Amino acid sequence: MKVYDAVVLAGGAARRLGGADKPALVVGGRPLLDRVLAACADAATTVVVGPRRPTVRPVRWARERPPGGGPLAALDAGLRHTGADTVLVLSADLPFLDAGTVRALLAAVHDGAGGARDGVRLTDPDGHEQPLVAAYRSEPLRRELALIATEYGTLAGLPLRLLADGLTLGRLPHPTASFDCDTWEDVAVARARIRDDKRVLDEWIATAKAELGIDLDVDTAALLDLARDAAHGVARPAAPLTTFLVGYAAAQRGGGPREVEQATREAVELARRWTEETGPAGPAGRAEEPR
Repeated sequence: MKVYDAVVLAGGAARRLGGADKPALVVGGRPLLDRVLAACADAATTVVVGPRRPTVRPVRWARERPPGGGPLAALDAGLRHTGADTVLVLSADLPFLDAGTVRALLAAVHDGAGGARDGVRLTDPDGHEQPLVAAYRSEPLRRELALIATEYGTLAGLPLRLLADGLTLGRLPHPTASFDCDTWEDVAVARARIRDDKRVLDEWIATAKAELGIDLDVDTAALLDLARDAAHGVARPAAPLTTFLVGYAAAQRGGGPREVEQATREAVELARRWTEETGPAGPAGRAEEPR
């Protein structure tokens, strides 16, 4: 994937949230801003425009002038700290943005998908373009901001829609990743979706890894199979204890994906042998087949 920078806008007034610190609102155990930062963790430079606050990883901080001057002024302030040919522009309230969506946006810009030349924006379920979930080529983006500033004498207080007038932009439909939290109802919906059965395990694992400072791909299916075998073949409390022991063993051996996989295989084999011993023992020490 090509080198890119990220600009995250995190300084809005959040009027529909009663002035709450929207980037700090917690969804699925993590602040919204940290969720966005995790999705673009491989950016060469990440600039967050807004008041300083604790973040899950180091970032550069910037402020629009004047503070509260609106999204165009904030975007301009962030761009001044970037140097890559491509810039990812994000709002700080995207609970379902992930690295896969970021990769898709960047690929669409460079591949010219959707007729894009200057950038690609996600679209919401109604087909509306989301300028703050987008990837742009830096040079035309800077040029357009400069032209707007010249025409209006300032960028403060101007709407984002002006940015699209001089750019050729593609569209990338993604109703989930484009979901943002503008109201308390949106926040409630996001919190409920995070806990949906179809995604709760992935969300929990991602959150737990971030909290524990672990950067490791976890084979969820293999660990769940191991937990199931231990629970059924030994006893229910064996499931969490066994997976803990697998993690501990993997850490002692080096802590990488290969070590986790090997420890899991060994524990699965042990669970299989344990299960085979159920039932009355025959003369050779094996479980007798029922007659």
